[in-house]
Amino acid sequence: MTKTTDVLIIGAGIVGAACAFELSREKFSVAVVDANGIGLGATAAGMGHIVAMDDSEAQFRLTRFSQELWQGLAPQLPADCEYRECGTLWVAANDQEMSAVQRKHREYANHSVASEVLDSCQLSQAEPHLRSSLAGALLVPNDAVLYPPCAALYFCRQAQAFGAKLHLGRRVESAGKGTVRLSDGTTLAAKTIINAAGELAPHVTPRIAIRPRKGHLVITDRYPGLVRHQLVELGYLKSAHSSDADSVAFNVQPRPTGQLLIGSSRQYDAPDNRVESHMISRMLERALEYLPALGNTSVIRSWTGFRAATPDKLPLIGPYPDDSTVLLAAGHEGLGITTSLATARLVADHLLSRKSEIPPEPYLPSRQFVESAYA
Repeated sequence: MTKTTDVLIIGAGIVGAACAFELSREKFSVAVVDANGIGLGATAAGMGHIVAMDDSEAQFRLTRFSQELWQGLAPQLPADCEYRECGTLWVAANDQEMSAVQRKHREYANHSVASEVLDSCQLSQAEPHLRSSLAGALLVPNDAVLYPPCAALYFCRQAQAFGAKLHLGRRVESAGKGTVRLSDGTTLAAKTIINAAGELAPHVTPRIAIRPRKGHLVITDRYPGLVRHQLVELGYLKSAHSSDADSVAFNVQPRPTGQLLIGSSRQYDAPDNRVESHMISRMLERALEYLPALGNTSVIRSWTGFRAATPDKLPLIGPYPDDSTVLLAAGHEGLGITTSLATARLVADHLLSRKSEIPPEPYLPSRQFVESAYA
């Protein structure tokens, strides 16, 4: 007879792993299924930027809440997670973007997030290798970076210590009505199924508005001290939210090894996960516009991943309207690393019938539950 688990989580990326960690701590019996392994897929293709984003009120609430959860958890994280608060510099190329810096500064202040406006001279002092003609930047000192695959591995190991079971290397063939069937014929039963399968979530749960969006990353050899902060151009959000056009933006992160992680690109409807040289070229050309010193560095690896995007840029967190046994925790696009802990907390709050620290309504799947959100 198949034993019924309290919760079965589909996906061992950062979101699924965080859910396993949170729910096992809350004394749920937990099982996790993933066709590949822990922290692969979009998690391995994420920059690991823990950041409060202010593109919308709902986005801000989720990212800021999760950022605070990361800050509280940071002392417990093992060294290989490489968590550190290096801060973010939102770089302004011209006076128009400096006006956006001022608006962003006021918005952060309204939400009690520390930030500081830097003029061109102060920016040069903070990051001497940036192009000298840049207008300035907004410094958000408490933003952090980490290495996402190791964070996902930590969450899963902690969940296992609380009794969670992992089923890796087996693909989910079907899921619903409290039953999950795996590719090897195994059937697992659960009171609640959590679909945290990222861009593959629609293959598991029909009729959900998630679309895969491909992204490239590049990492350099070791150049300690070349960059001190996470560097992001002010035009990043415009690029990130462009409709269907391929886009790139300046986004560079210093790693503790001295390497530089370079992003970012976004593509819809990419046929496969192959690295595309023209996208790499566009990314590096954009990065060189802001950081000319990159011309003296060596790239050692490039790779891709698919992020799970929704039409309104907010994740789907909560009950799936067609099946009372299914919860969704997917659609985080490029913010899954940041928002993983808040997502897990909202899922736990729902299962425990507990009041959440932030309103869950903006993220409920029912808001966009239509036949085809992309028709």
